[in-house]
Amino acid sequence: MEAATAPAVAAFHVTKKFPGVIANEDVTFDVRVGEVHALLGENGAGKTTLSNILTGLYRPDSGWIEVLGQKAEFHSPRDAIAAGIGMVHQHFRLIPTFSVAENIALGSAHNPVAGRFDMSAIEERIVALSESFDLPVDPRAKIWQLSVGEQQRVEIIKVLYRDARVLIMDEPTAVLTPVESEVLATTLQSMARNGRSVVFISHKLGEVASIADRVTVLRHGRSIETVTENDVTALASLMVGRDVESVKRSTESTTQSLAASTPVVLEIDDLRAVGDRGLTALDGVSLNVRAGEIVGVAGVAGNGQRELVEILAGLRRSVSGSIRVDGESLENGSTRHPIRLGVSYVPQDRMGTGLAPDLTIAENMALKKYRRPPVARPPFIRQSVIDAEARELMERFDVRAPSETTPTRRLSGGNVQKVLLAREMSGDPKVLVIASPTQGLDVGAVATVHQLLLDAAESGVGILLVSEDLDEVLALSHRIAVMYEGRVLDVVERSDADVQRIGLLMGGEMEESA
Repeated sequence: MEAATAPAVAAFHVTKKFPGVIANEDVTFDVRVGEVHALLGENGAGKTTLSNILTGLYRPDSGWIEVLGQKAEFHSPRDAIAAGIGMVHQHFRLIPTFSVAENIALGSAHNPVAGRFDMSAIEERIVALSESFDLPVDPRAKIWQLSVGEQQRVEIIKVLYRDARVLIMDEPTAVLTPVESEVLATTLQSMARNGRSVVFISHKLGEVASIADRVTVLRHGRSIETVTENDVTALASLMVGRDVESVKRSTESTTQSLAASTPVVLEIDDLRAVGDRGLTALDGVSLNVRAGEIVGVAGVAGNGQRELVEILAGLRRSVSGSIRVDGESLENGSTRHPIRLGVSYVPQDRMGTGLAPDLTIAENMALKKYRRPPVARPPFIRQSVIDAEARELMERFDVRAPSETTPTRRLSGGNVQKVLLAREMSGDPKVLVIASPTQGLDVGAVATVHQLLLDAAESGVGILLVSEDLDEVLALSHRIAVMYEGRVLDVVERSDADVQRIGLLMGGEMEESA
């Protein structure tokens, strides 16, 4: 094959095995120059493993890689970067205490000169890239001060900074609003028109159908088919290997308003707080959730949502205001008191905040109950009870893993989320605070998580759902609260909500009649 017509990067008959798992089996996949090529598959289908092989993190057990028609061996990510291949990972590779510029500069061929970093030049180039690709970010901000959405932008700019010609993007729109997703889609298509190649990994089938030139479907580690059609139903069927009509129906909830007499289980009144930079993050937030109600919180990342859920979970102190759970005041800044009052918390950062990656599934599931019977029999912990309960929860929540002793870090994203939900929902909570519950999950896992939330609401749990995925908020919520610059601009009944109205509120625009 001549270089001019050769794929930008291709994998041929790639197989990769881990103990007890075949992650990729005889996978063949190629990305053309100037193409947006989507990679679809359920969690655990082998998408990330294949991407890690293409970017030098893993080496295949068999098969080979070609770049522009030439066989290539990558012994490290540096080799892949030198070949013009970069990846934006779903789980960020950033150092929290470093600035945006420092993170982007690490390992770059542009640095340093004479053993020194020219930070001014680095910051200028970052600003230029962020403006060119409509990815606003402050190069001097510390990573720990940024929202998840802002950190995602940093990862994208980091790859662009290294002059990558092939960009592998693992769920790049998972934390973006619909408007931001449209902007990114336009940016990626523009990159392709200018000769870059994009591998676009996403669980949002509509988005894949609209942006991709071709779509390759992986299932159970094998490449099933590469298609050019944009039929969402056909793509979903290829991905899960079955009719997905029932999956669609699982998210069609009855979102009629609850009666005013339904008891309030979570009451937030005039809540005020500061963010990590010492600036106002919450500016008088008032909101309530009734038993059996799902209240969605919509908004662009960085408008106070993170601070709100952290205060409810006891991970952050408020400046003023009050929170009551089923009529009882929540202690400000206490991490144990919310648990005692029946508040469960599923954070957006599953592996950093929600779970301990190196602990087993069983150990993670027991983290909130190891002090109480029947798990605890002071001064001992009953491991047999922990393991038995974990096996029961794995079956109930469809956690797919070899056993309850499997380290959580070895699980796919969907199974990680199900472990977290199993722990938080198995304790009969009164209130469930959940952030970005389906970020990075495939269509099957999304349907499972949505059904778990609907079932929990049906059983009387009050749910505060914080998500940047507007489709998700509209699909699940009885009412929708829109946050902007630390305030709740409006609370909209689901029957009165539409994408345009919510989108305007997310941008700080109030209706003239309001």
